[in-house]
Amino acid sequence: MKTIKAVLFDSGRVLNRPVTGHWFITPNFWKYVNKSVFDSLDNNKIASAFAEADKYIVTQKFMTTKEEEYQHFIKFYEIFSSQLAELQLTADAIKNIAKDLVFNPEKYVFYDDALSVIPKLKSKYKLAIVSDAWPSLLDVYEEKDMTSYFDSIVISSFIGTSKPDKKMYNTALQELNIKPEEAIFVDDSLKNCMGALAVGINTILLCRNKQAYITEKIKSIGKGYKVINDLNQLYKIL
Repeated sequence: MKTIKAVLFDSGRVLNRPVTGHWFITPNFWKYVNKSVFDSLDNNKIASAFAEADKYIVTQKFMTTKEEEYQHFIKFYEIFSSQLAELQLTADAIKNIAKDLVFNPEKYVFYDDALSVIPKLKSKYKLAIVSDAWPSLLDVYEEKDMTSYFDSIVISSFIGTSKPDKKMYNTALQELNIKPEEAIFVDDSLKNCMGALAVGINTILLCRNKQAYITEKIKSIGKGYKVINDLNQLYKIL
């Protein structure tokens, strides 16, 4: 392996996670949604409502400002609400949920190993984020004083495509001024890892779930990528 000069990270489920456990249930969601009514609904119906809203948001390739993001997520929650009439969400409630998603930097929480390992890696390598996300992700990092650790932050909505499109990885490589073989990419999605591998980047699949880790480690044999259970293992590998 050529000398590693940089580490590229996915963001969600690698460095941070939604504080509520669900990407689209915001920190203040229950201020606007009747939880007892929500909990009484069939889980499949709820999942279907989120899926319908997701069909809209994934087609909105370009968003470069939080105001654009906010307007799109108003539409997202309007679609969600239309699928769950039992919730009786008002227009104001929908706007407030969208506002909470976009303008609340505490919507995600960083994993302990991310908070401890990233500073240590920064002293040795160039670091980058390569994430399928929207402009508000930047606030999440700024809120926890994490932005300064990264030499490149590639967010899909700024460039109009998402992983595993090679443009996502190549944008980071160009901004870091390094060759693919001089980088390691860490993601919790095998599809995204294979996209990086196809570009020539050394690739590591992160499985925080112990059982998934064991399963994926066995499946990875001879496939050209490694599997880790947490970022402390990454630090040891490097």
